[in-house]
Amino acid sequence: MTLTVRPRTIFKTKRHNMGLMSEHVEHGFGPVWDGESRALILGSMPSPKSRAAAFYYMHPQNRFWPVMQALFANSADPTDAVGDLPESRRAFALRHHIALWDVIASCDITGASDASIRNAVPNDLTPILRGAPIAHIFATGAKSAQLYRKLIEPRLTEAGIAIGMTQLPSTSPANASMRLPDLITAYREAFQKANVLENAYWKN
Repeated sequence: MTLTVRPRTIFKTKRHNMGLMSEHVEHGFGPVWDGESRALILGSMPSPKSRAAAFYYMHPQNRFWPVMQALFANSADPTDAVGDLPESRRAFALRHHIALWDVIASCDITGASDASIRNAVPNDLTPILRGAPIAHIFATGAKSAQLYRKLIEPRLTEAGIAIGMTQLPSTSPANASMRLPDLITAYREAFQKANVLENAYWKN
């Protein structure tokens, strides 16, 4: 009798993105805001590079800060620039009345892949929304908008907080179909439509 030996199929759990393992991560740093912040921009969960720098949108190929520079910087003032360091970027955001945070406080995630996010625990936005005159929320990307609607919006409704939210395109390098000029246009139109950030330096 001839025995046929079939190769074993090995099933690996919680493995995505070319062998990277999903891991449980905590956000690791706080929001950026003050008593004059008028717009709150939310991401999903910081990338590994952003978590390492303990600040927002710090992956070198992420276009968020170039978009902010293009929309808000006063070209007549060379000191009004986003810069490269967290300190200068924090100051730039606050100077232009922008608050920054993320939807997720902790989750399981593979690398920086939003599509891999599981078991998300949301941040509590009420301290910002009660402590600053935030007039509108912007979510950077489909995942942050989806999780905002699912995890945060119902809690705000229960707390008696009514506020609009606009989904913006992701500035992540994963969103390669949108060029920087396209992102700048989309963000400008969204900010102007929401009418919460009046700025004398809009570039047409």
